[in-house]
Amino acid sequence: FSMSAPGNPHGGRRPLLLVSNDDGVFAPSLPALRAALEPVGEVAIVAPEHNWSAAGHTKTLHKPLRVNEVLLADGHTALAASGSPSDCVALAMLGIGERRPDLVISGINRGANVGYDLTYSGTVAAAMEAVIWGVTAIAISLAAYEPETYEVAARFAAYLSERLLREERPYP
Repeated sequence: FSMSAPGNPHGGRRPLLLVSNDDGVFAPSLPALRAALEPVGEVAIVAPEHNWSAAGHTKTLHKPLRVNEVLLADGHTALAASGSPSDCVALAMLGIGERRPDLVISGINRGANVGYDLTYSGTVAAAMEAVIWGVTAIAISLAAYEPETYEVAARFAAYLSERLLREERPYP
């Protein structure tokens, strides 16, 4: 990585964007989200090995977490963890990658996360876990269970991510 011009808040490196979800590492939304985020920063994916919808802020406490590298449908690699969405984010914060993420993007969830759903949502829990660790995060959800495409939501996630990375905030 090259050194940056003065004022670059990321110390001369591209920001690291951690992507997770609750629909699992092979969810069809992940390739679209990764592609949209690549111009914004370096993208790392750590997601559950299977669907954890409605898991809330579940934490694995009494058994080991397993992490495996997997190949996604778009040919990129990701890390699949045996734990919940919040476990995946905690693993990233604890150093499973080379460095701590600058921003966490959770989603794109199939189905809206509004009202009481927020308390049950693994998508929202992954974002909340990042904030607990002091890292800004967003959760992206669709108001549909069978979307035709994820590109519009992915582009919005990239737009919002770029804005959040540019702004200085006194809190995550």
